[in-house]
Amino acid sequence: MTRPFRFGVVTPVSTDVAAWRDDVRRVADAGFDTVLVPDVPQWQPSPTALLATAAALADVRVGSWVHATPFRPAWELAWEAHSLTVVTEGRFELGIGTGRPGLEDELASYGMPAVPAGERLDRARETVARLRELDGPSVHTPVVMAVRGPRARALAAEVADTVTIASFATDTRADVVALARSVLDVRDVEIALHVPVVGDEVAPFMASARETDPVALREADSLLVLPGDPAAAVEELLRRREELGATYAVVGLHSVDRLAPVVAELAGR
Repeated sequence: MTRPFRFGVVTPVSTDVAAWRDDVRRVADAGFDTVLVPDVPQWQPSPTALLATAAALADVRVGSWVHATPFRPAWELAWEAHSLTVVTEGRFELGIGTGRPGLEDELASYGMPAVPAGERLDRARETVARLRELDGPSVHTPVVMAVRGPRARALAAEVADTVTIASFATDTRADVVALARSVLDVRDVEIALHVPVVGDEVAPFMASARETDPVALREADSLLVLPGDPAAAVEELLRRREELGATYAVVGLHSVDRLAPVVAELAGR
């Protein structure tokens, strides 16, 4: 069965909360499905507070993009996730991953111990298990996992509803296709793609320095970039669905207006 497209927008608090509320409404009015917020304390308020507020502001799904497991005990993150599912009446999805660049230094700055890679995956598994216990038989909080290595992909294929591949600028299209297919060969899950560059515009909250050269990304046929022309973006997204089953595109706030025609044509299709 071919999955329909949906679209999410990473919507950080870039200036002030009043402007952020306007951004949430603009994302919803443009037809995007999901308002997402990053989990970086230096950037903004807690994701839990922001996501509950976003769900009250607009009729959209909300989610974290993504929680890093070393920062919270499994029971705490599971409790927060289940609570958001309850207060949003089922419109929350938990994004979870094992870390991000500079994680060890960030943990040290908070006086927290380093967490080995294997333990990070164990914590992700425990978080999902505890979340399922809290949800019970009548509730299901969707889990989005950001993965790359074989153990992480195996876990995601086992417990996640949506999987996004943690891609590098050096990855070819064939590389990402192979990684996504290794998950789909185990179980049919939704495949999401993190797209920090649209045309020549880079989402500052979604891309590291190595991902910010649009020309180089296009020359490499990278999946981290979409064409700026809406018709070309539609064609490329259809190609990505055919090649690697990707149907959930996550972009930056800067791309909302440019991609609104794409969303109008493809969302739910």
